[in-house]
Amino acid sequence: MRLPTVLASVLLVVGPSIGCGPAPVDVRAEVERLIEASGAEVAVAWRPLDAKPGEELLINPEMRFHAASTMKVPVMIELFRRASVGELSLDDTVFVTNTFTSIMDGSPYELSATEDSDGEVYKAMGQQLSYRQLVEASITVSSNLATNILIEHLTATAVQATTDRLGASGMRVLRGVEDQKAFDAGRSNTTDALGLLTLFEAIGTGTAVDAEASAEMVEILRRQQFNDAIPAGLPAGTPVAHKTGSITRIHHDAGIVYAARPYVLVVLTRGIDDRTVSAKLMADISRVLARADRTD
Repeated sequence: MRLPTVLASVLLVVGPSIGCGPAPVDVRAEVERLIEASGAEVAVAWRPLDAKPGEELLINPEMRFHAASTMKVPVMIELFRRASVGELSLDDTVFVTNTFTSIMDGSPYELSATEDSDGEVYKAMGQQLSYRQLVEASITVSSNLATNILIEHLTATAVQATTDRLGASGMRVLRGVEDQKAFDAGRSNTTDALGLLTLFEAIGTGTAVDAEASAEMVEILRRQQFNDAIPAGLPAGTPVAHKTGSITRIHHDAGIVYAARPYVLVVLTRGIDDRTVSAKLMADISRVLARADRTD
């Protein structure tokens, strides 16, 4: 259930075990200090997968951000939902094209390979790739081309309907990536921290589609190639099933941290020019919140 924005702007209810070790740590105060020092707009959502009522950290949980590539998570969920009901197989193949339709006027547009984080899917232009290959590229190397091909077949409307059914209406998927006409008109995919928290909780608890599909999605997310944010703040070797997203002055990371007591962590940032700086901020927040996993 969503909390009213004013009441939920900063909320932490946790047991006394947080910060066990040489000295207690006020987790909320430390995260707030990091955010204030950054000078950026930041939203944080943290909750254990087995959380007790009210056991969560929420800072600006309903502040809206450009979703960047975090919107690829609900696209993946919708793909697995379709597969679960037999509407398609993950091993079905589709034609690889670089022509897409703007939601503004139906005009065609193309993606730039030099602007994409992955060039491998472009090498298959005019050939066939499976849905499994496309979703792997969409998540692990954040391929915009693979994502747009998936959205062309699944539709943004269907992706949003599934997102809403999961109770994650804070994530809004309107379109594919790099629809410049839509961007110029202010029609972009957006998210808040609660929306992403809800989606990752559903995946982590096996309810995003079903247990089998959720387990497959976790494995894809664990193969994420960009690990300089949330994972960088964790003890070496800690498994993280997560998805990053970035555009100019926007940088996000969200996922499931498989610590001794698994939890979901979402960090959304806006206003930092240097991505190494925003990545360090997210890693520092992750490091502080990792202490909340400890027990006496």
